[in-house]
Amino acid sequence: MNRRLFLGSASAVAVAAAMPAAAQVAAPAAASPSPADAQLRAMLNRFFAARLTESPESATRLGLDTGELAPLRSQLDDRSAAGVAADLARAKAELAELQAVPVAPLSPSSRLDHEVVTYQLEHAISGAERFTYGASMGRYAPYVLTQLTGAYRDVPDFLDSQHRIKDAADADAYLARVAAFATATDQDTQRQADDATAGVFAPDYLLDTTLTQLGQLRDQPAGETVLVGALARKLTEAGLPGDRVAQATAIVEGEVFPALDRQRALLTDLRARATHDAGVWRLPDGEAYYAAAAEAATTVALDGAEIHRLGLEQVAQISDRIDGILQAQGMTQGTVGARLVALNERPDQLFPNTDEGRAALLATLNAQIEGMSARLPEQFNTLPQAPVEVRRVPPSIQDGAPGGYYQSASLDGSRPAIYFINLRDTFNRPKFGLATLSYHEAVPGHHLQVMTALESDAIPLLRRRGGYSGYSEGWALYTEQLADEMGMYDGDPLGQVGYLQSLLFRATRLVVDSGMHHQRWSRERATDFLIDTTGIARQRSQNEIDRYTAWPGQACSYKIGHTQWVKLRDAVKAKQGAAFDPRAFHDVLRDGPMPLTVLERLVTERMLA
Repeated sequence: MNRRLFLGSASAVAVAAAMPAAAQVAAPAAASPSPADAQLRAMLNRFFAARLTESPESATRLGLDTGELAPLRSQLDDRSAAGVAADLARAKAELAELQAVPVAPLSPSSRLDHEVVTYQLEHAISGAERFTYGASMGRYAPYVLTQLTGAYRDVPDFLDSQHRIKDAADADAYLARVAAFATATDQDTQRQADDATAGVFAPDYLLDTTLTQLGQLRDQPAGETVLVGALARKLTEAGLPGDRVAQATAIVEGEVFPALDRQRALLTDLRARATHDAGVWRLPDGEAYYAAAAEAATTVALDGAEIHRLGLEQVAQISDRIDGILQAQGMTQGTVGARLVALNERPDQLFPNTDEGRAALLATLNAQIEGMSARLPEQFNTLPQAPVEVRRVPPSIQDGAPGGYYQSASLDGSRPAIYFINLRDTFNRPKFGLATLSYHEAVPGHHLQVMTALESDAIPLLRRRGGYSGYSEGWALYTEQLADEMGMYDGDPLGQVGYLQSLLFRATRLVVDSGMHHQRWSRERATDFLIDTTGIARQRSQNEIDRYTAWPGQACSYKIGHTQWVKLRDAVKAKQGAAFDPRAFHDVLRDGPMPLTVLERLVTERMLA
């Protein structure tokens, strides 16, 4: 089915109707919207419906691939060059329509919607028009295929964790998506081949990991792949016959594997020609690419030199705080980084690197989430209704995956939010740092922020999942500090060291990210600096540096965003004095994600004017 033809029947009304009432947090009582507000909301809902039908995977993640949108359940996103061009054309059309809307008659909340969506469209269009390789309409990713990017790693996990099977139609849709996986793989292969003609492909060490991960999927019997195994499990759980397992196996053998072979052949050829240079400075218009990537991630205009200077300053400040605690614990010898390495190596700080040790680690994370959840009403008026659970990063992608990440719940209530943690080696996750990771990824970090927006009917659907890393990652890092201020580390000095090490880690990211992409540092220099400064284990540090290679600028969003959130909160607290209520300040989350520049204006007008 042609998704672009499907747009005519997929109305915003159908999308809204697919959302369960239980998943919506009502807005405060307000007057009926003005005609201008209603017109803008209808326009933004129409934009959302169009985008949703262009991204079947998003429809499934949100639980909106039902009813009139059910045909999306058998499709995957279009990864072709034509699909990229269609996204750009759609963004231009949306911006032109939005710019024709008079702003003066709009209410303050509608003006905010107009401002945020305009920002998103203008930056997406400017990025896509200037940089025609990789991705530059949201998160910048210069290479189509890496250890972090590509259908080969995304689709199997998507089908396993996201595609729900309740009946025969769902099972048939799964089979259709397995077949579509071959097409998506070929689309990636073609786009990467096209970019390679301009010299744009990943450095050698990223390609090594990419080839390893691709091989883990390809070099096994078709029937043992996660694609087939997940189907077999879901069919059993749904009480359906298993005859489709053989069909899926045949599709993987006859269609998916040949597509993976074609992709591996390209990557093998590129590996033979690859450079070891880490930074995007070597790419066409590379210096401008990094500046744009950093601004896209942080929503603050800072050049590479400014990011580097800010990082060095904050590294020094945070290191001094850690030094004081370690001194009080009798750890006085060596640099702060060396002492953190020693702390990481202490047997009392490590879970066994076994299945039993991993299970104990996951139980600890769940207990931390439960403990913080009980304290949330002290800081927040609005709490998410969707639950969050902890899962291990699938072993098939753990070699290249981040240390931890969050995946939002579906809006239909059929799937909880998931906090994934990479347990490739438990040495990379010492006990003293686990609590702050839980607060970052779950509550009061990503889960609270993301689901407060997703579950709110006061925010247009289009804005509920806005991808502003400076806002969301800055918030999650801010909540790590908030946990400390709430006394979560009282009597636990090593837990506080873990929190401060997390801050130090994010400040160090500013240094190494700008170091590689702006100052032309090597992978090795960046890795050594990260280890020497933070004391984080080498394997984890190496994975982090490789992540920053593939996603330039994104790592800067955490500390820059954190700095902005803290600055605004402290300014409001200073102005209001004893009347300050953190719950009222945190209600800004109900306005949804936005660029940091817009957040500053909003808080200033509401609480500092």
